[in-house]
Amino acid sequence: MDKRFTARKAARAATVALAISMLAFTGCKTTTKEEAPPPPTPSSEFDQGETPAPVKDVAPAEIGELENVYFDFDKSEIRPEGRQALRSNADKLKGGDARVTIEGHADERGDEEYNLALGERRANAARRYLVNLGVSGSRLRIVSYGESKPAVKGHDEAAWKWNRRNEFRVD
Repeated sequence: MDKRFTARKAARAATVALAISMLAFTGCKTTTKEEAPPPPTPSSEFDQGETPAPVKDVAPAEIGELENVYFDFDKSEIRPEGRQALRSNADKLKGGDARVTIEGHADERGDEEYNLALGERRANAARRYLVNLGVSGSRLRIVSYGESKPAVKGHDEAAWKWNRRNEFRVD
């Protein structure tokens, strides 16, 4: 048997095992591509031990448009332009009471479970960065859509670079 083939199979098996263990650890639920992921349950909206801030009705227009953050392939580290976008978003969010959902997305490469975990890591990275900039963590929740909601259809880097992102939705 070809050693390269065996090594590739072993590497793939290790990657799948890692992704499955990460999902088991984080409690992510997998979904099929045909159905939309369910909204997060209220118990998962806030970190344990944090008390949600009182909510007042704030129209999204009062905050303004929040900028997306884009990622390199298979990465959840925030790039310099992403840090700039997050600083802008933090400035718009500071002092208000609006809650924001950070949506983590991935491109179509990789299996569904891995992409859900990657989207979650990306959303958590943005959440941590916003909290470090002074936005109350009790106002931020995360959700991962993995590869299920591409911003751009396509099967090449021209599309994938727009699908590796965080979007910010004022709730």
